[in-house]
Amino acid sequence: MAENRLEVLVGALVLAAAAAFFVYAVQNSGLGGNADTYTLKASFRSVQGISAGSDVKLAGVKVGTITSMTLNPTTYFADVVVDIDKDILLPTDTAILISSEGLLGGNFVELIPGGMPDNLAPGDEIEDTQGAVSLVQLLMKFVGGSSDSAPTE
Repeated sequence: MAENRLEVLVGALVLAAAAAFFVYAVQNSGLGGNADTYTLKASFRSVQGISAGSDVKLAGVKVGTITSMTLNPTTYFADVVVDIDKDILLPTDTAILISSEGLLGGNFVELIPGGMPDNLAPGDEIEDTQGAVSLVQLLMKFVGGSSDSAPTE
């Protein structure tokens, strides 16, 4: 009888630990809704190097997360939805771009606030976007040269 109680107690502890890990995973993955954030949208030509769950930074500090990315079949741009901390108020002329953490580092989304007096409201779209820059394309331009730099006779 004592063995059964001990087994039930250990089983209950294992289930409680599993439930705690599940709640932690949902909260930190961005799958669960967060009341401390608001949603903004942006449309990029290229989102290479980022994915849902990537960081959104302002002045190097994480202020949000990418929650979804979909291809717009009309414009062929990537429509991105980001959740921003509700304490961060962004002017309407804020720019959003995909930046690199260094030559070999990963990519993240960077916010560059503008100077307009009005702020973006939840659900608004950030118009000023800059997609990912391909390092390979830059190297090919450098190595191959361009017709603009050819000497004129």
